[in-house]
Amino acid sequence: MRPNVQRPHWSYSSLNQFLKCPPQYYFERVLGLSRRITTDAQVLGSAIHAALAEHHKGLMDAKPISAPRIQQAFLASWSDQTDGRDVVYDKYSPDDAKDLGIALIETYLGEPQPENIVAVEAPMLTPIADSRGEVLEKPLLAVADLIIRTSDNTPKVVEIKTAGRSFSESEVASSLQATCYASALYELTGEEPLVEYAVLVKTKTPKVQRIETIRTLADFGRLGDVAGVVERAVEAEIFYPVESPLNCSSCPFHRECRSWTGPRSEELEEGEIPVAGEVALAR
Repeated sequence: MRPNVQRPHWSYSSLNQFLKCPPQYYFERVLGLSRRITTDAQVLGSAIHAALAEHHKGLMDAKPISAPRIQQAFLASWSDQTDGRDVVYDKYSPDDAKDLGIALIETYLGEPQPENIVAVEAPMLTPIADSRGEVLEKPLLAVADLIIRTSDNTPKVVEIKTAGRSFSESEVASSLQATCYASALYELTGEEPLVEYAVLVKTKTPKVQRIETIRTLADFGRLGDVAGVVERAVEAEIFYPVESPLNCSSCPFHRECRSWTGPRSEELEEGEIPVAGEVALAR
């Protein structure tokens, strides 16, 4: 669930959505269209996050909750997301998908549990500066799954993921999400934090992969550069399509995209060359 922050802002999800496919950003975040469909993978990930958030809050408050209650939180979140909505079930049936989620949670609970928890899903609204030190107009909103202090008092963001395979070192090292969370926590604490991915891997025998990464001040400046470019592109209404089987097969705005034409050519100034986002998609 997105926190209710009224001030215009950037987030990992909004930046990543634009970088992945600008028209999808346009339909959801500019026009405000609702998603008509969702996938079983999205439901599974969100329900696991909701259940483990309850678990982590109990640990933080020194009031741990039982495994059956954690499972109940998972099933309640599943129902909230699926009741009255179209869900695309790709690899699993609804019952098998729920059983997989419970198995992943049980596997996670069998691991050593986090200690010295500072925050659980707490929103961090912080400024973004580019590599020249210029602060962007919109701040960054980051909501980390878990923030802890390590044994040597280093702040660490823990991000929980569900995936069909383990993450690679290169994926984690280049993750924009890790940069967003580390940047926000640095702005709040003045300390360069660690970022850990706890990946709940959906293999035949579920497992938990833990992989750490770090970010530097140069990475934070790079984040500002990327956000600045995206901000200017949105202001200029440059929403070019990125058509691929991966992007389009489960896109909730596929129908709108196929009929979308972008700004009409007659709206361009005389002699102005249309950009990719202004080319009609209708065929």
